Amino acid sequence: MTLSLAHPVSQWPRSLNGFAGQEIVMAMNRVQFQQGMSLHEFMQDFGTEVQCALALEKARWPTGFHCPAYGWTGHYRVHHGSRTLLQCGACRHQTSLTAGTVLEGTKLPLRTWFLAMYLISQAKTGLSALALKRHLGVSYRTAWLVQHKLMDTMSQADAQVPLQGQVLLDDAYLGGERPGPGGRGSPNKVPIVAAVSLNQQGHPMQARISALSGFTRQAIAQWAGLNLQPGTDVLSDGLNCFAGVIDAGCAHSFIVVGQRKPREMEILKWVNTVLGNLKTAISGAHKAFRFAKYASHYLGAFNYRFNHRFDLHGLLRDLLGNVARGRPLTERDIRQQAETRD
Repeated sequence: MTLSLAHPVSQWPRSLNGFAGQEIVMAMNRVQFQQGMSLHEFMQDFGTEVQCALALEKARWPTGFHCPAYGWTGHYRVHHGSRTLLQCGACRHQTSLTAGTVLEGTKLPLRTWFLAMYLISQAKTGLSALALKRHLGVSYRTAWLVQHKLMDTMSQADAQVPLQGQVLLDDAYLGGERPGPGGRGSPNKVPIVAAVSLNQQGHPMQARISALSGFTRQAIAQWAGLNLQPGTDVLSDGLNCFAGVIDAGCAHSFIVVGQRKPREMEILKWVNTVLGNLKTAISGAHKAFRFAKYASHYLGAFNYRFNHRFDLHGLLRDLLGNVARGRPLTERDIRQQAETRD
């Protein structure tokens, strides 16, 4: 029997018999094949400026408008050309839907921002600024700024939830492009640490991949204090610096890897799988980017998508909520943050 891509996945048999007397089992990952939000559905829900404005207002004030200055709920709307301001009925303070959010000061239509949120959140490998530019019909600089504002929002939101329970830990590098020296100490490479939490059945639940200043015990202890719940049971390959998790109040056990390759270490399978997914995502979406400066944004966005993979519809809703409650961020802020990491 031959399977064609013309057959819907739901019609594929779970096993096939008759090939050399053997049974071929076809495993299907339910998370991978779940129904996401189609572009048609997105356009139905957020295709107009009015729809986007209503969705943003609901995300920012789920229980109704509250004056950011006075806290009063009574308000009325003041129209200034194409802009609509909400004015507090008590103190007369005026605010727009975007003021005080990630979208503060934007001149782009809300539907452009919503399309960017949809594309960046639903793309399995993320999206480059160049691809985003073409989808949105804006300049490259505008697309780059939109992308980094959203990735920073995703990174900040995801960092609020530390990993706990049983966690696998591994080290890796970003970068290493030529020309330049290679090897573990290469200045062309950015050290990163990857952690994956498991449930009681040993399945991956949450991931946290972060850039480090270096593979030192102090750097790992500082990272663990921010990203791991005290009492977390950490398993690693025994790299000396990983003992730093103990300084952050976590338990640490390790297995000696020796000359074995990662794929031969079944117990560390999931953290190696996540690192493989990260490599695929970067190579699939980006020809190059400045790892040393912007690694935290790209890694944070990857973490966010991975940790929301169980509900692709909810992913866009959650991102909208994070954008509505996030802090204003300018291009200057983004570049200054990057300079401090360079």
